[in-house]
Amino acid sequence: MNNDELKKASEFEEEIEKSSSLDELNSIRIKYMGKKGMISLLNKVLGTLSNEERPKMGEAIQNLRNNFETKFTEKANTIKKALKDAALSQKYIDVTLSPYPFNKGSLHPVKKIYDEIVDVFTAAGYSVAQGPEIEDDFHNFEALNLPKSHPARDMQDTFYIDENNIVLRTHTSPVQVRVMESQKPPVKIIAPGTVYRCDYDQTHSPMFHQIEGLVVDKGITMADLKGTLKLFISRIFGDDLDVRLRPSFFPFTEPSAEVDMGCVHCRGKGCRMCKGTGWIEIAGCGMVNPAVFKHVGIDPEVYSGFAFGMGIERIALLKYGIDDIRLFYENSLKFLKQF
Repeated sequence: MNNDELKKASEFEEEIEKSSSLDELNSIRIKYMGKKGMISLLNKVLGTLSNEERPKMGEAIQNLRNNFETKFTEKANTIKKALKDAALSQKYIDVTLSPYPFNKGSLHPVKKIYDEIVDVFTAAGYSVAQGPEIEDDFHNFEALNLPKSHPARDMQDTFYIDENNIVLRTHTSPVQVRVMESQKPPVKIIAPGTVYRCDYDQTHSPMFHQIEGLVVDKGITMADLKGTLKLFISRIFGDDLDVRLRPSFFPFTEPSAEVDMGCVHCRGKGCRMCKGTGWIEIAGCGMVNPAVFKHVGIDPEVYSGFAFGMGIERIALLKYGIDDIRLFYENSLKFLKQF
């Protein structure tokens, strides 16, 4: 190896300096540092040198390689910076513009009605009570005067977790039982929550939400019950709707009634929604059955109380004019964006 070969291998400095793109620069790397590159081939002739020449030439080759890497990196950084500056000069961010208009999320319509109903009752002095969704037979049925032979216990109506004793609660009434077991009168609570029944069609869902109310004290009457329901309906649907109680039957109340209100669509004049009657059923209610009081250790000779219950989805259907409960659970953005 002579100095001419070494000098020729040093010509990369000028080539690197003249390069104007990363592609050109990579071609120069291959020419000099590739497997068959000019600098790489110098290593192969070291073995032909004498013991005295080899260390000196090896050091010269290594210096050449180090110099190449330094010059190559400097030029590559210069080209990359120039490319970045050129891109920024053509495409830039105007920090004075308004922020990107992100679409805001919103509460689910069932949750909106849920919160609205809770607000109405808490403003009237009610406390919110919660309970387990997996219930035992006593709290879900027995304590509510639903004996073993009652049709509500049928497998077609109830999700049983085991054969006899554990169910997914079919209403939030067990919460009322648990409150009366642990709290002496006066009691004034609402019990909102998820309930489960074996039912699925346009107006029913196997999972839905219910809110129940319970007031227990001395001297509670049906007049108190009707006044409470009238207040609720006026707050949710408007002051111009009438309320009526229609005699009915529930095992846990006596007397019992269905609650009707003036049709929200025709305002009581008669339409397709109310089947021409001017009335729409909205809830069930009644005075707490003395048998329920006995199960929880409250003396029915001293205390009386009323209870009511309604489906939250039912309220949402009426308020928003929706005709299919399944829309609440299908997660259609087109539907949900209306709210």
